[in-house]
Amino acid sequence: MSTNASGATPHYYVPAPSRHPAAASFGLLFVIFGAAQWINGVDWAKWVLFAGMLWLFFVLYQWFGDAIGESEAGQYSRKIDISYRWSMSWFIFSEVMFFGAFFTALWWMRSHSVPELGGLDNALLWPDFKAVWPSAAPGATASPANIIEPFQTMGPFWLPTINTALLLSSGVTITFAHHALREGHRGRTVLFMWMTVLLGIIFLFVQGYEYFHAYTDLNLKLTSGAYGSTFFMLTGFHGFHVLVGMLMLLFITIRLMKGHFTPERHFGFEGAAWYWHFVDVVWLGLYILVYWL
Repeated sequence: MSTNASGATPHYYVPAPSRHPAAASFGLLFVIFGAAQWINGVDWAKWVLFAGMLWLFFVLYQWFGDAIGESEAGQYSRKIDISYRWSMSWFIFSEVMFFGAFFTALWWMRSHSVPELGGLDNALLWPDFKAVWPSAAPGATASPANIIEPFQTMGPFWLPTINTALLLSSGVTITFAHHALREGHRGRTVLFMWMTVLLGIIFLFVQGYEYFHAYTDLNLKLTSGAYGSTFFMLTGFHGFHVLVGMLMLLFITIRLMKGHFTPERHFGFEGAAWYWHFVDVVWLGLYILVYWL
């Protein structure tokens, strides 16, 4: 929301027809198509994926710019503020369901699928199958047909623990920034926001190194059975959400430096903070369920 006083515009602002939704959908089409082909081993697909993402980010840059311009022009009333709050709340709820599905898949495989494969019903088909989750023993990677290369699991020390400290620290710095903004200390707010953005960037670099370590030293890959697929799907999607949240905080920081937001009216900041705290909570679940258990 803008620096204009809340309620300055009494009506519910309805923007003119926009090209942005169709343009964003066009970019998403190439993102999904490129990702699907890349996973299936098509070499040129990664360039389609990157081109789609560049196009999508370009569209979002224009779309958000229009929304910021409308906000700073005083077009948004109290009703718009309420609408944004409900929209962000439902968006985060959908993200909770998204990660909940992956956490449920992880639980189901650990508690039901693997034990059932090692039960009496399958003893004749796979007499040498070891129903363990996960297995770090060479040659015992819970692959009945021996199609999975031996791998080692990723423990909590030290890279995941370092990332946990980084994200928890970022949750503290963004809270300090919010309190500073509400008290009217813009300089202090900007300082803590830059600290939060920096912590998010460091998290991404550490996770990138963790993936490099997994592939090169542990032979842990996306193709490493159910454990490898759920590990990279959960941590990878979370890393993508960290990237998105970090970009949101970066743009909010730039807006703060331009003089946007007031102590009374700053939902753009609050929405990004809500999302960042959600990312923190999801990581805590990952840290416990994926790395420790």
